[in-house]
Formats: sequence, structure tokens, C-alpha cells
Amino acid sequence: MSPHDAGPLLAGGRLVMVDAHPICAACGSAVVPAPAGRWEHLAAGQAFPRRSRWFAPVTWPVLRRLRTYREFTARYPWTVRPDLCGGAVTTEEDWRESVRRLRDYHAMLSAARRRRTLGAGENPYLDLVQVLAGGHRPGRPVGQVSVPGGLASVLDLAARRRELAALFAWAIPDAGALAVLAACGPLLECGAGTGYWAALLRAGGADVLACDLAVPGRAVAGGTGGTAVNPYHDTRHQPWTRLETASAAAAAAASPGRALFLCWPPFDDDGASYAALRAYRGDLLAYAGGGPGGPTGTVRFHRELALNWCPAEQAALPNWPGLRDRLTVYRRNPVRRPLTHRDRCVSCRRFLPTGAAGRCDACFARRPPAMALRVNGRRVEYPQEVVDGMPPGLRLAFERSESLIRTC
Repeated sequence: MSPHDAGPLLAGGRLVMVDAHPICAACGSAVVPAPAGRWEHLAAGQAFPRRSRWFAPVTWPVLRRLRTYREFTARYPWTVRPDLCGGAVTTEEDWRESVRRLRDYHAMLSAARRRRTLGAGENPYLDLVQVLAGGHRPGRPVGQVSVPGGLASVLDLAARRRELAALFAWAIPDAGALAVLAACGPLLECGAGTGYWAALLRAGGADVLACDLAVPGRAVAGGTGGTAVNPYHDTRHQPWTRLETASAAAAAAASPGRALFLCWPPFDDDGASYAALRAYRGDLLAYAGGGPGGPTGTVRFHRELALNWCPAEQAALPNWPGLRDRLTVYRRNPVRRPLTHRDRCVSCRRFLPTGAAGRCDACFARRPPAMALRVNGRRVEYPQEVVDGMPPGLRLAFERSESLIRTC
């Protein structure tokens, strides 16, 4: 196949990626964009150019130096090629509006990073989200943060979410949610991270005890001279309010007279959610996050909620694209029911690790599928009829993928 015969595999107008690179629709090998709307096969032994201008995300230091729309499209040509941007072409109007929003956003972000305290009614996190959503109007409610596709390509909301979550919190607070929480007081927030929610609540007069196992910026015990490693937050910024160092379970067990508040506990750490809930002896829980199967709270945590707790009140939260966060206040059921549900292999019915799905290792080895891949740490199996129905390029790409599980 000549280089000019290369063409990317698309699904719904977007590039299909295997091993973090686009693939040829015909042969499944890696392809790279070329000028004039063309594509070429990646040369044998050549590393995929992930930082080329065809894939480089828009960054503010570069964007603010580009004086014209023509300079912008020359630096970031993927924003105007439908096959690279999923059809969401960035127009000149999008470019001008994104520059305006990002200029305001980064000025406010720099000011927020210099702050150490919060006053009553202040919420710089929400103010920054409002700027990205279309205008800085303090107090204006924000639902789902949504911007047109061509504008979204330049704003890069996924990157904005990561940097704001590192400085503030993973869930966005607003006045309504804070009022619901304050009415539940006194409160115990476990896994408080930077203490941003607790700082806003305290600024409003609420009684909050906040803790985290690894308080950002705090020196570790033992006199090593280092600071605590918190993988979820920026340790260069001191917490927004006073935090205690404690595990969620220990703090919950010691504070039965306070309402327990959990904000975005990790989906893969029982100690941050399920263990805290089991150790807690009070009757009121406030949880900010999504439902089962989402990025917050473990499988055991959500099963315990469904079995032994009853929703009493809910408050909407501002949401980043693709998320469905809300604040839910639960009351404990009068009689506890044991959590007896266990996950089983769909073939032999043997027990599997909690939260696992599909077949056990023994069944997989005894009757291997037509194809299997390792995706995000999980085994995904494809029966023969699914493999037969795959586009040729996708099947060939999977067969040579680093994620392929060899069964022979």
C-alpha cells in the first residue's frame, strides 16, 4: 500500500485510536496526518509523533503569542481539519472568543493561586468555571459546563478541570449545595484534600471538622524533611483551611455526633469511602459525587448505600462535561442488612474480586475467546462473532496491539 492510500479509521466522525495512535482503516497500522488533508503510514521503526503540531493540545503560553487566526491554524492545524477534530472545526470567531476567555481565566487563576484564605460568599473555583462557560458573573448558577466544539478544542476543558481540581476540589461547590451541607452540621469531612469545601463552609459559619490521610503541603511524620504526597492535589499550595491528618475510617469512628461528608472519594480505594461508612456510627451522610459505575466511590460503597441508607435530600452541582455529580444527603436505615452480594464468574459462578466482571481466570484459560485485550487493568473478551464484525483495520490493529492477551 502506498503512503497516499492511507486513510484513518473513523467512528462517528472521530479517529479510532489503538495504543494511543490513529490506525489505517484498511491495514490497521499507525497513520499520521500530512498536509493537504492527506494521511501517511508511519515508517517502520519510527516512533509516533505525539507532540507534533497535528496533535499538540492548545496551550495558553503559545496561544497568547499568536496574533492572527492564520497563525493559529498554522500552529494548530488539527483544529480546522474535520478528520482530526471530530468535525468540530474552530472558526475565527471561536478563536477570538477562546483567547478572551482564557486571558480572563489565567489572570484569575494566578490570583487564586496567591490566595490563602476565603471570605464569606467567595467561591473562586466557581468563578473560574463561569469564565470558561461564557462569562464571569458571580452568583450565576452553572449546570453542565458546555461550550461549542470548536471553542472547546481551544479551551481544553479536560486540562482546565485537572488544574482546577488540583488547586480546589474534584467536585464544584455552589451556594445551594453549601446551604444544604451547612444545615446538616456539625460536619466531619473525610478525604478533604485541599480543604476547599470545608473552607467555604467555615467562611459561612458552619461547624466543620476536616481531615485527610495526606494533607497537601504538610510535612510527613518521622522527621524526613519531606511533605505528604497527595496524588490528587497540588502540594505546592497550602490547604485552604485547617485540616487534621487522619484516615477516613479513624476519623469517622471518632465522630459519631457529626454528619459524615464525603466529596469525590476515589473509585478504587475502599478506605476512602466504604471503610469510612462502615466505621461511622452516626445517622447522617452527605455525599458529593456520581452514582454506581462512575469515577467516585467504590463498588462496596455504592452497594452499602443502596442497602442501608435512604436518600433524604439532593442538591444539583455544577458539572464538567461527561460527569453527573450531585450532592445527596442520606439517612441510615433503622435496621442494618448485611452486604451479602458477591460478584461471580458468568460461566462457572465462582466468586470474583468485588467489582470484577466477566469470567474467572480458570474459565478464560480453559475456553479462551477469539480475542482478548487488557484495557485499564481489566480483561475485555471478544467472541468470534464480534471479531468477525469488526472493521478490517480495527481487527488487524488489535491483533498487533500491545494490549492483546496471547492465549496460545
